[in-house]
Amino acid sequence: MPIAQINIIEGRTDAQKEQLINEVTQAIHRSIDAPVANVRVIINEMPKQHFGIGGESVKKMGR
Repeated sequence: MPIAQINIIEGRTDAQKEQLINEVTQAIHRSIDAPVANVRVIINEMPKQHFGIGGESVKKMGR
C-alpha cells in the first residue's frame, strides 16, 4: 500500500486539497501500477509561522 505524505503551508481550499489527493493518487497508480483503492495520501498542513525560508517565517515574509 503506497502512502504519500505531502507538507503544505495553510491557505489552500478544501477543493484544492481534494484535487491534490486525486492527482497524487492517479500519479502513483500510473507510475507503479498500484490499485487506486490501495493508495493513501496524507496532507500535513502547517501554519505559515511554522515554515521558514532564509531565516524568516513565511508569515513574516508575507507569503
